[in-house]
Amino acid sequence: MPGHFITFEGGEGAGKSTQIRRLKAFLEAHGQTVTVSREPGGSPGAEKIRDMLLSGGAKDLGPRGEAMLFAAARADHVDNTINPALERGEWVLCDRYADSTRVYQGEAGVDPAYLDLLEVAATAGRRPELTILIDVPPEIGLKRVAARSKADGAGGPDRFEDEALAVHENRRRLFLDLAVKEAYRFEVIDGTGDQDAVTSAIETAVRERFSDAFPDASRVSALEEMS
Repeated sequence: MPGHFITFEGGEGAGKSTQIRRLKAFLEAHGQTVTVSREPGGSPGAEKIRDMLLSGGAKDLGPRGEAMLFAAARADHVDNTINPALERGEWVLCDRYADSTRVYQGEAGVDPAYLDLLEVAATAGRRPELTILIDVPPEIGLKRVAARSKADGAGGPDRFEDEALAVHENRRRLFLDLAVKEAYRFEVIDGTGDQDAVTSAIETAVRERFSDAFPDASRVSALEEMS
């Protein structure tokens, strides 16, 4: 039986990593096997490209060149991590996927048609069944990034975090536009609340989208409505 593919998207400091960990625990508590991955990265070849991209080592290639590197990393990731896990019947939770390339490189001026071609080549038709967009205003997200860097000694923002506020605002708008355009697979979650509220909203979205995987939860909800 094939597994399920969920991606998480959002701007910097949206809290994706925390919520992915929490959703993993929720799914495992319901007897599911879960693979957590990320982009760029998620497979040996893709992790090598990740280091180049996030360090700024590929910045001189320009947005089109960076988009090609993201596509190369994604192809390796799909072939060696995502598809094998899904074929084993696992749930795959991925921190960023093709939507981030559409938004980040699209905001940088890369032709959408060119990005579409790269996506087709890189994903080989593997699209997420559900995309969780954690929406946070850039001012809040960037404050979280700064606090996180200070707390863990990460050495400051990476190549894409260290951009002008207007760039982050444009990316947020593009994410929200994409969520409207492809509403059939997007769930927009307000990420400004406390972590527990965000977690609850995500779990509700997952239960509703994949109701067959949570028969006990469905029965409980029905009984609660009748009482």
